[in-house]
Amino acid sequence: MNSKEQSPIQDDASRTNQGASSSTDQSDIDSTDKEINSEDNMKRAAFRKLIERYFYQLTEGCGNPTCNNKYCASSAEFKPLSANQAAALAINLFSQEAQLCETHPSKMPRTQSKSKLSDSNLDTNINSSNTPKPSCIVSNDISSINNECSSNNSLRNGRKKSSVSYLTEERLYEIIDECEETQNYSKLIHTLGEVYSNIESLSNSFLQTEVSSPTDVSVDHSTGDFKGLKKEDVRSLEGEKDKDEDCCMGSPSDIESKSLLPVDLPSVRRAYSALFKIPTTIFENALVNALVSLAGSLQVDLKVTTETEKAIHRRINVLLIVFEIPALGSGDFLETALPALCRAAGCLSVESQAKLATVWSSQGRSSLRMILENLQQLVTLRVIVTQFHHDFYVQDEDVVTSATKIMKIVYYANILAGVLESPDLRHDDYSSFMEDSYLGIKPSRSMPVSDLLALELGVNILDCRTPCLPFTEFYNEPLSDVVEMDRDFANYKSESGKFSFMNYAFILTPATKTLGLYFDNRVRMYSERRISFIQSVSGQPSNPYLRLRVRRDHIIDDALVELEMIAMENPVDLKKQLVVEFEGEQGIDEGGVSKEFFQLVIDEIFNPDYAMFTYQNESQTVWFNPTCFESDAQFTLVGIVLGLAIYNNIILAVNFPMVIYRKLMGKRGSFEDLLDWNPTLYNSLKQMLTYTEPDLEEVFMQTFRISYTDVFGTMIHHDLKEDGDNVNVTQENKHEFIDLYADFLLNKSVEKQFRAFYRGFQMVTDESPLELLFRPEEIELLICGSKNFDFDALEGSTEYDGGYTNESQVIKDFWSIVHSLSLEDKRKLLQFTTGSDRVPLGGLSKLKLVIARNGPDSDRLPTAHTCFNVLLLPEYASKEKLKDRLVKAINYSKGFGML
Repeated sequence: MNSKEQSPIQDDASRTNQGASSSTDQSDIDSTDKEINSEDNMKRAAFRKLIERYFYQLTEGCGNPTCNNKYCASSAEFKPLSANQAAALAINLFSQEAQLCETHPSKMPRTQSKSKLSDSNLDTNINSSNTPKPSCIVSNDISSINNECSSNNSLRNGRKKSSVSYLTEERLYEIIDECEETQNYSKLIHTLGEVYSNIESLSNSFLQTEVSSPTDVSVDHSTGDFKGLKKEDVRSLEGEKDKDEDCCMGSPSDIESKSLLPVDLPSVRRAYSALFKIPTTIFENALVNALVSLAGSLQVDLKVTTETEKAIHRRINVLLIVFEIPALGSGDFLETALPALCRAAGCLSVESQAKLATVWSSQGRSSLRMILENLQQLVTLRVIVTQFHHDFYVQDEDVVTSATKIMKIVYYANILAGVLESPDLRHDDYSSFMEDSYLGIKPSRSMPVSDLLALELGVNILDCRTPCLPFTEFYNEPLSDVVEMDRDFANYKSESGKFSFMNYAFILTPATKTLGLYFDNRVRMYSERRISFIQSVSGQPSNPYLRLRVRRDHIIDDALVELEMIAMENPVDLKKQLVVEFEGEQGIDEGGVSKEFFQLVIDEIFNPDYAMFTYQNESQTVWFNPTCFESDAQFTLVGIVLGLAIYNNIILAVNFPMVIYRKLMGKRGSFEDLLDWNPTLYNSLKQMLTYTEPDLEEVFMQTFRISYTDVFGTMIHHDLKEDGDNVNVTQENKHEFIDLYADFLLNKSVEKQFRAFYRGFQMVTDESPLELLFRPEEIELLICGSKNFDFDALEGSTEYDGGYTNESQVIKDFWSIVHSLSLEDKRKLLQFTTGSDRVPLGGLSKLKLVIARNGPDSDRLPTAHTCFNVLLLPEYASKEKLKDRLVKAINYSKGFGML
């Protein structure tokens, strides 16, 4: 008996005492186990009976001509339903504990023998032509079922188990062959309906044999085929029975012994391959109806069955089998069966989800992709066909949300199936990074709340170097387009338990997730502004904004000094809305001035004269200078600038290697990070790793002492281990050498600089959902923007004002000129019109450029309101004049003055 199992019934006080001791009699354990099973069986039977009552209420009504229950066929407002629709709705009404009508004398109750539906196939009986008449409903109190269960002790002790059908691959082949010979598929239809509508039947189907497979047998997970076996051998592994025996039936003892065997998924796939060679119109309706009935039973099972190892295993087997159905993402399977299965599977416990993810992770790329594509199809279909409005958001659509929950299991299976690095590379000790700041500040940062499924699996997204499927395949663009992120953010912040896609961020595109971060930042800014207002009312000095006043020719000195003072006196002010003023220039900062400020600061910070960062020529990226003379304060303030850019939704022209963003998210650099940091060095070390000859020591002639040059060209030597110059790299220690080398270059050599940089970054972003929403590569997009300069997309999304339309001649000339510009001039145009030469997340179509008419033809240059992305364009008389004025404007655009 599993340690988590507890009997709800104790026959006497002595058993309670014995259950707490280590000497419990095995017979008592078996007895308790039987009691749990019988209790669960009675509850399931009672719940099934209640679902049946809902069904007959929907199809036959209560007989009361004045009934006002909208879920009763006797009501004047009720619209007739098909049998399938009624069955699905009956399950939903049961889960909602909806109203059941009182009895009415005009309807005679059904006899017990006719009213009882088979446990193995509720749906088949509901849809049969001999459907019995509805019984009168006396009580709609669902809780009374428990009393009904507890009052049947004699049944609990004396009821016998009936035999339960199940399928094997071999048996399915035989049924298919038999049906094809006779051209009568009733046996196949009946078998599928019987097995696929019953949890016990399906969970005991397609099981692996208890006998271990031969050592020379392997499975190709990408195709699901056995290697090195003939067809006869495969069938023998499936436990082929004597042909005189009914292979579709098993005794209770047989099933009990199989109950904890895992499903043989390659066998399932081969069986489905044979089944779906038959025209699906023959069996589709029966299989879909069976799956809907199965989903209802699974929902009941999850509510009433104790979470034992056997129960978990049974559910996992069922879900593994049904989610392998290749047609699950099309036709009636997609519209009826898959939504019902997702609703049921969405109720799984975290432990069951983890077991399911673990099994899926071992099944190969093709299997994962099929499951993911089916779920994506379902989400997309529901998003497209559903009319959402202010009273019904996409977060309220239970099919979409339940499918998203299942997709999360696939997401973690995808991580487990990928290339994982050691969790030891995570720097989870945030406090060590935040303390001993030169500012004397210890920001109140708590560990980010980990996902419960991730904790159960013991995995972190940062551990995944390469997923089995690209993470981008989990994005659902139709869903991302309809999600109201303000509503979703409100759900995320509320304690009501409402569904929020921010907790399932893998399904949202980066552009949509940016809105979630934007709302979080704005709420915090408004909160700081409100506090400042309250302080001003009480007579205290207050400033609702983070104001920086800088000189253009001393921008670094002024900015860093002011930020340092703010961080020392009141670091909370860093979370106020940024307002920048350039001394001696007229311009109100509505966003455009801040954009230019950040651009100028970044240009200066990465200037080689400061020597805070070094430039990697090969990768065209910048890196911390390990021999820099600048203080920790400078790097902390650079981190503050980077955090402020994210906090104020501003894109920066920085070229960090990806390892920086991984380190910011909590993962130390490792060997694989050298690929984009220094490709030549990476390839050299890779050659060492793949070299297998015993003369490695003579070929590479490498010791554990490494050498590098500083910015002044001085050669510096470093021993990776004690007396490293006298320790040669050999086949036995080459992995140690490479790990130590990468750790030194990416972590230890710049630890002081990065810690200061990280502290500044966290001073601004410590309370934001940054780590919840974004992966490291998405953080790079968030900071640096997209690299896709698609000006056709910009043209398609641009709006016009002041008399211009997309048919105006000057507008046609403008876009003709723009498309002919070089990439550098296009960057300058973006800088001129928006204050930044970077492409926002989601591409240029998200920029919302406005071109407004600024008077008739004149010699004036075009001007721009960068705060609002507005280009003011006079109606020039010729295309040549327009090009001349536009090129001059974008090349001499720095500074602010009167327009």
